[in-house]
Amino acid sequence: MFLQSTVSKLALTAATGALALATAATPALATSTPTSPEASQSVAKDRAHYKGRVIAKTGLLVRTGPSQKHKVVGALPYGTIVNIVCKVNGQNIDGNPRWYLLDTGKWAWGAARYIENIGKAPHWC
Repeated sequence: MFLQSTVSKLALTAATGALALATAATPALATSTPTSPEASQSVAKDRAHYKGRVIAKTGLLVRTGPSQKHKVVGALPYGTIVNIVCKVNGQNIDGNPRWYLLDTGKWAWGAARYIENIGKAPHWC
C-alpha cells in the first residue's frame, strides 16, 4: 500500500508540473515573433496582403530571416511589386530596422529600407 501511494503521488506531482510548464510557456509562445517563413505562414493566413515596390536601384536581395546574416534566397529587380505579409524589427539598414515578410511565390524577408509601401503599411507579424 505504501508503494502504491508513493507512485500515485509521484504521478500526480509529475502531471501537475507538466501542466504548470505548459501553462507558463503558452503566453511566451503566443507573443513571440516568428522568424522563419514556416512559422510565419500560420500568422499570415488570417492577415491581408499588403503591396510594396522595390526601390533599390541595384535590386533587393531577399533572405531567410530579417538580417543580412541570413542566407540569400533570391533577388528582386528595381520596380518589382511585392506582396507583403507583415513586418518585424530586425537588423538596422541605413537607419531603418523594419523587415517585411514577403510572399513572392516562396517566403522570404526583405529590408523595408528598400521597399516602398503601396497603400497602408503592413501589420506586425
